[in-house]
Amino acid sequence: CAPPDAVVWPQAVGQVQELAALCHRCRVPMVPFGTGTGLEGGVNAVQGGVCFDLSRMDAITELSLEDFSVAVEPGVTRKALNGHLRGTGLWFPVGTVGTGE
Repeated sequence: CAPPDAVVWPQAVGQVQELAALCHRCRVPMVPFGTGTGLEGGVNAVQGGVCFDLSRMDAITELSLEDFSVAVEPGVTRKALNGHLRGTGLWFPVGTVGTGE
């Protein structure tokens, strides 16, 4: 386990942009964290740095029933999305992103 040197909780895209620019200027590694559902070990800060905890960015910004698309911020969970979709006839099942299903 390699924790980051610091954790920030941006709540808007502009804040993420400003923090990322600062880290880039100072050559500090950035470690993104969405909702903690990944199994890839992406939050393991092997070179230290700043963890961008994006869990508070949890808005569902667009929904198009016609083309089955939805735009969400990185902190939106599958359960929250399905709650938003309830009553539309649509749902977001587990295991469909990037699996070829």
